[in-house]
Amino acid sequence: VRRFRRVVICVWNICRSPIAEAVFRKMATDAGVVDKWRIDSAATSTYEIGNPPDHRGQACMKKHGVPMRHVARQVTKEDFMSFDYILCMDESNLSDLKKKANSVKNSKAKIELLGSYDPEKQLIIKDPYYGHEEDFENVYEQCVRCCKVFLENNS
Repeated sequence: VRRFRRVVICVWNICRSPIAEAVFRKMATDAGVVDKWRIDSAATSTYEIGNPPDHRGQACMKKHGVPMRHVARQVTKEDFMSFDYILCMDESNLSDLKKKANSVKNSKAKIELLGSYDPEKQLIIKDPYYGHEEDFENVYEQCVRCCKVFLENNS
């Protein structure tokens, strides 16, 4: 049985991408297909490496009963060679990732915006870091919509 690999990327790996990782892991678990996936998240920057997710994101996940265990890390060259999908949050992430992928000889990952799977057509998942709790709730809701469609399309 082939195991799909999916990593979600944002700038710091403490807000959006850990939420998307946790949401997708719970959906895959609930659907009984989590063993078919390697699920992770990472950052394009080095600023927050080693830190846990933002406390507001953790509170949002707890409210929705979604387990979240993550420590921020930076995307690596190996990620481009080992993951099937690298899904990111905005155009800046997409640009950074495509540049990095061009420097990796055996890059096989399909790099896309996670929002491209949003049935409500909200392409960009906005960074809630400088916002409030409701901004984290919006990220959660968008990730739920996108991850649901992504999982349906790839199961």
